[in-house]
Amino acid sequence: HLVETLGAETTDLNLVGNPPIAVMMVGLQGSGKTTSTAKIARWIQAQGGGKKVLMASLDVRRPAAQQQLAVLGEQAHVETLDIVMGELPVQIARRAMDRGRKNGFDVVMLDTAGRLHLDDELMEEAAAVRAATNPQEVLLVADAMTGQDAVNVASAFKEKVGVTGIMLTRVDGDARGGAALSMRAVTGCPIKLMGVGEKLGEIAAFHPARIAG
Repeated sequence: HLVETLGAETTDLNLVGNPPIAVMMVGLQGSGKTTSTAKIARWIQAQGGGKKVLMASLDVRRPAAQQQLAVLGEQAHVETLDIVMGELPVQIARRAMDRGRKNGFDVVMLDTAGRLHLDDELMEEAAAVRAATNPQEVLLVADAMTGQDAVNVASAFKEKVGVTGIMLTRVDGDARGGAALSMRAVTGCPIKLMGVGEKLGEIAAFHPARIAG
């Protein structure tokens, strides 16, 4: 029953289609969203098939958020969109997709701004970015340790932005599977990936049977 609730089998990222394919990252501040963006980008490039990934930070609110993604990009050997001060999130997203098209990128990762709590402004911004870029994946990044909060976040994002999958972070150590169960049940979206440590290589596909175990 647990395995069935968690999704029965592993679900891959959907990266099939005309490039560049947009993958939009959403979630609350502190969930590990920016690091997860770099982890997934590195993971996609390492999967074989020679996919080229471009990362873009749409977070114009948190100081140095865009620089943080640039530094992670260097560490992960993934290209990042150059920073233009004063640009709004939707403008950055459009420029990223344009660069992706012109420079032959297969995937464009869009790291949206997080907030400390759910608010309408955050949701409207995320919905506007989604409308502008038509992403194939909208991944909700959620901390496995947050419990009930995570579930409220998941249902709000699902309703307002539309989520296609979930990445659980901080699944290392004694993390409980409660958040995983609740989120899967509430959103009906598959949990696709897990962050299993601090390092950029510490990312894994989500295996329901293991978490159930």
